[in-house]
Amino acid sequence: MARPRKFDEADVLDAARQQFTETGYHGTSVDDLSRATGLSKGSLYAAFGDKQALFQRVFDDYCAGSEAMAAARIDGPEDEALIRLRAWLHSPEITNRYGCLLAKGTAELASENDAVAARSLATYETLLDSCRQLIEQAQRAGLVDPGADAEALGGLIVTTHRGLEALAKAGVDPATRNRIADAAIAGISQKTARP
Repeated sequence: MARPRKFDEADVLDAARQQFTETGYHGTSVDDLSRATGLSKGSLYAAFGDKQALFQRVFDDYCAGSEAMAAARIDGPEDEALIRLRAWLHSPEITNRYGCLLAKGTAELASENDAVAARSLATYETLLDSCRQLIEQAQRAGLVDPGADAEALGGLIVTTHRGLEALAKAGVDPATRNRIADAAIAGISQKTARP
């Protein structure tokens, strides 16, 4: 009969996520994970498999959380769609000097790991779609030119978010980043006709 686990799985996954976020996949050893989680190597392997399997589990969970937050942003009054987009661009997650695991995992592993590439693509597609829907809400509310390309503007917001995250990692101050975020929202909210 197997012995019951004597650890909280959510706490262990949280500690592993933090370690991978701080040092990346390749920069994280099993010893690092053992120290971060408080579990022996044997316990880690028994519970989660090898380092790659643990990373994939943490990455999948992180991506699922990002997708859930994107879906939640869609809900709300249409005339507040730009407020929700601005709030996302101002979000505290951007201030983390280590960046987010989605961006870090994609940059480090997508070219060599098909599972990471597929999961990151699916998550970015969800982010793009949610931002498109928010732009369409703003268009219906009369806040954005109804003739503008909502898909492209949604992509601009996602790209701005990723860029702001990179600036945060480089140490650019929050006031500067927030001015950039505000300029992006102001730029799409102008009712200019398409060229």
